[in-house]
Amino acid sequence: MATILASYKIPQNIKPSWVRGDGFIQDFWEQAFDCSFKSADELEESEKLCTGEEKLENLPGTLFEMSMTGQSYNIYNAVHAVAHSLHAIYRLRAKSRTLVEGERVEFQNVQPWQLHHFLRTILFNNSAGDVVHFDEHGELIAGFDVTNWVTFPNGSFARVKVGRLDPLAPPGKELTLNDDQIVWHRSFNQVLPLSMCSDHCQPGYTKKKKEGEAFCCYDCVPCPEGMVSYQKDVDACVTCQEDSYPSKPQNECIPRDITYLSYKEHLGIILSLLAITLSIITALVSGIFVKHRDTPIIKANNRSLTYLLLISLLLCFLCSLLFIGQPAKVTCLLRQTAFGIVFSIALASILAKTITVVLAFVATKPGSRAMKWVGKRKANSIVLFCSLIQTVICVFWLSTSPPFPDKDIHSLNTKIILKCNEGSTAFLYCVLGYMGFLAIANYTVAFLAKKLPDSFNEAKFITFSMLVFCSVWLTFVPTYLSTKGKDMVAVEIFSILASGAGLLGCIFSPKCYIILLRPELNNKEQLIRRKK
Repeated sequence: MATILASYKIPQNIKPSWVRGDGFIQDFWEQAFDCSFKSADELEESEKLCTGEEKLENLPGTLFEMSMTGQSYNIYNAVHAVAHSLHAIYRLRAKSRTLVEGERVEFQNVQPWQLHHFLRTILFNNSAGDVVHFDEHGELIAGFDVTNWVTFPNGSFARVKVGRLDPLAPPGKELTLNDDQIVWHRSFNQVLPLSMCSDHCQPGYTKKKKEGEAFCCYDCVPCPEGMVSYQKDVDACVTCQEDSYPSKPQNECIPRDITYLSYKEHLGIILSLLAITLSIITALVSGIFVKHRDTPIIKANNRSLTYLLLISLLLCFLCSLLFIGQPAKVTCLLRQTAFGIVFSIALASILAKTITVVLAFVATKPGSRAMKWVGKRKANSIVLFCSLIQTVICVFWLSTSPPFPDKDIHSLNTKIILKCNEGSTAFLYCVLGYMGFLAIANYTVAFLAKKLPDSFNEAKFITFSMLVFCSVWLTFVPTYLSTKGKDMVAVEIFSILASGAGLLGCIFSPKCYIILLRPELNNKEQLIRRKK
C-alpha cells in the first residue's frame, strides 16, 4: 500500500517538462501563469512565453492553494480508493500466484475496467477519520461542507464553514446552514443575492423565457383570462374546472354560485305576487260575469266565448309561476307549451268574438248569405281550429326535441345558471310566431269592425288590447335576446303578465264599469237605442 501511495505523490514544485504527453499539466500551467507554450513565431502580441521555471508557491491562493482544500481532499480520497482497490486485487491474486524477484513485488498488468467491481465494494477510513465507500449506483457516499469565502481588501481571503450537506442525515435535515455566520461581499450591500437573473414569479403569473439569455432569465406575465397559477415560478397556467372561476389575482379557483329565479329572492317574490294578484282579479271578474250572466251587456257579446277568454287568461297568469323556481323536468316541459296553448286559446276566443260581430252585421243586410256563418257553433269552430294548430306545433316539439333542465356555464363567469334548454329554438319561435299571427289577425279584424253599430262597441276595446299585446311582445324579443341568466326568465314572465293584463283591462274593465257603477246602462232599452 505504501508503495502504491508513493507512486501517486506529487511534489509541490512540479515542472511541466517532467510530465511528457500530459496535456492537462500544460493547460493548467498556461491558465495559472497566463502564458503560452507555443513557439515564439506562433505567439501573439498579448501573449508571453512560459519558461517552465515558474513557481507554484508564487501563485495567489485564489488560483492555487498549497493547503488541503475541497478539491484536493477529493483527489486525496480518490487516490486512496484506487490504492485500496489495487491492493484488494493483488491480495486476491496473491493467493493463487505470487511473483517475487528478490525483495521486489512485480505488479501484474491490471486493466482499468477491472477496478470497477472492487471500487464498489471498498470501505475504509481516511486520515481525517471520514468513512469512504460507494452506494449501489457507484456514487460516493460522503458529506460536504458548505464554505463561505470571506475576502479582504488586500486580496487575501479566509474560508469559514457555515453549513453541512449530509446525505445520511434524517429526512429534512440533509442540509444545514448557519445564516448568521455568512459574510457577503461588499458589493451585495448586505442584501442576500439571487441565484437567478430574474425575480420569482408570484402566483397568478407564469414564466416567459427571454430569448437569447440563460434558462434562468425570464419575464413574469399574468395568466391568460380564465386561467390561474397556484405556486411560484410555474411554467404554465392551468384552467379552472367548470364549477369554479379564477379569482381577480388569478391565483386560486373560487367555486361558482348557482343561480336561478327563485321564489325566495325579491324579483321572484314580486313577480309571484303580481301573477297571483292578476289571477285573483281575473277570478273576481269571472264571478261578476257569472253573477250578471243574464244581463244584456254579457249576453250581447257571446257569453260562452267570454267565459272561455276569462278562463284562458286566468290560466295564463298561473302559467307564469312555472317559470319561477329551480328548473325541473316537468316544469321545463310545461313552461312554453302550456303558455303557448293557453294564450292561443285566449287569442282565438277574441278572434272568434270579433269575427262574429262582423258576420252579424253583414248578415243583417237584405239578401246576404252570411247568415249561415253566424252562430255559436261557427264561433266555437274558429276557437277549436286556431287552438288545434298551436297544439299540433307543441306536440311535435315535445315528441322531437323536448325542453330539458340544463346548466349555463358560459354566460356569467362567476355563476352557474340553472335554466331550461328549449331543445329546439325553431319550435319556440314557431309558438311565439303563431301567437303573433293571431294577434295581428285580431287587430286587423277588430280595427275594421270598430265603427260598426255593435252593442256596447266591444270591437274598439279589442283593438286597444291588441295594440298593447303587440307592443309588449315586440319589445320582448330584443330585450329577451340581450339579457342573460334569470333576467331572461323575468323578462318573459313580465311579458306574459303585461300582455294578459292588457287584454283583461282593455276588454273587461269597460263592461265591469257599466255592470258595477252604471247599471242603468245595462238594460234592453239602452241596447235597442245603441243599435238604432
